[in-house]
Amino acid sequence: MGVMTVEQALLIADADGFDLVEVSPKAFPPVCRIMDYGKFKYEMAKKDKSARKHRSTVQVKEVKFRPKTDAHDMDFKLRHLRRFLAEGNKTRLVVTFRGRENAHPAIGHALLKRIANELADLALVEQPATPDGKRLMLVLAPRGGVVRPASASAPAAASPMPTQGEGAPAKSAAPASQAAPARPAGPAPQVVASPRGPAGPSR
Repeated sequence: MGVMTVEQALLIADADGFDLVEVSPKAFPPVCRIMDYGKFKYEMAKKDKSARKHRSTVQVKEVKFRPKTDAHDMDFKLRHLRRFLAEGNKTRLVVTFRGRENAHPAIGHALLKRIANELADLALVEQPATPDGKRLMLVLAPRGGVVRPASASAPAAASPMPTQGEGAPAKSAAPASQAAPARPAGPAPQVVASPRGPAGPSR
């Protein structure tokens, strides 16, 4: 609508029954919009809620190994790694050396390579084996197309308490972790003035 004074813009907003809202205060001259500010805040809140609902968090799960990890512990930790990757999380594999083991880093490299090959159907190597003091670290990321199981996206329903004469109460499943709330990308627009007084609650 071009450059005009605040008084002229307020008259136009008042004639249409809207608010005058400053949307770009750092521009020269500042940019304002004539709108229903309550309706605008309501629509922004709906978009933010929808974005939070469909957002998932990716965590980095760490699993530690030793150069002499036995077969039983190896199978146990591989099952955990498969579960972490199937849930869509990255995994950090750490081999810790002690004493004379520090003189044989090749053992750690061979161990991490073998684990990466075992998990090749679910994961890709995101960060190759890197020494960090007395540790050797490798990071795996889930392959594209790995789908989170239903139990990872929604909490399971709690089991009902038994009546008299039944066994011990069943344990309820632990709810999955919630996604972190999204933060707005920039500062919220400020109301310059409203011919109808302060903006009311969101509709």
